[in-house]
Amino acid sequence: MAEKDYYKILGLEKSASASDIKKAYRKLAMKYHPDHAKDDKAAEDKFKQISEAYAVLSDPGKRKEYDTYGAAGFQQRFSQEDIFRNFDFGDIFREFGFSAGGTSTGDGGTRFSFGGGPFGGSTFGGRRQQAAVKGSDLMYEMPLTLYEVANGATKSISLQHQGRADTITVKIPKGMISGRKLRLAGKGEPSPYGGPTGDLFIFSKVVADPVFSVENYDLFVNREIKLTDALLGTQIFVPTLEGKEMALKIPPGTRHKTKMRLAGQGLPKMKSSERGDLYVVILVDMPRQLTAEQMTLARKLADTGL
Repeated sequence: MAEKDYYKILGLEKSASASDIKKAYRKLAMKYHPDHAKDDKAAEDKFKQISEAYAVLSDPGKRKEYDTYGAAGFQQRFSQEDIFRNFDFGDIFREFGFSAGGTSTGDGGTRFSFGGGPFGGSTFGGRRQQAAVKGSDLMYEMPLTLYEVANGATKSISLQHQGRADTITVKIPKGMISGRKLRLAGKGEPSPYGGPTGDLFIFSKVVADPVFSVENYDLFVNREIKLTDALLGTQIFVPTLEGKEMALKIPPGTRHKTKMRLAGQGLPKMKSSERGDLYVVILVDMPRQLTAEQMTLARKLADTGL
């Protein structure tokens, strides 16, 4: 999935104020809105892009998430439906002085589809039936250990609904690394107007591990070796998440902080049979003090040009 730089799309810096964002969107919307760029597919695509950028950056909560997690992290957390939920383009368009945009409906209105948005292909402007108001979605950040990410888990969470506690059992699939989410339909807040119940979104957060560090699906582990082992080569044993140890041959002349890859020994990828890799970072232990004998040998090595 291509990353979207919403600030760049609107021609703004990250420090832009809410007023700057609105002015930039208005200027671009006037240029690319279908009322002004009729039958121009490129303009229509551009209009969708700037409208998505405005929907995110004009919402303080969504903007904070975007600034915190970056484009890639934000796209993992927010679907098109999430981005446009509770965003009224009709009010924006009327404020800017033009219709909702798109092609004529034949009933005095216009159509403009933001495919994949919360409107499910419905239209802005024109005459359309108002959908029942859905209850609010809930977000829950689930802490997971690397072992739980590697093997899957069943977790119970307690949520407060209108003064009462509900316990929900959640099945965590393998490979649910930080930032991935699960959607539990109908587990959010009830609608205050008799519409459908909102959804519950479970976001994962991998907790720190005493042995491994993690980057996406790859694992990293540090292993220290002596200076002579780095010079002459050796064999070490590396732990895995499964509690086993793998032999790893260290070739002569290995440098400090060399990364050695054990393919397929990382975390399983969500909804896939593939796995990430395990990287062993070799740390060469440089002695702080040498004995008299070691100093003599070191000088002899220096005399050889080493």
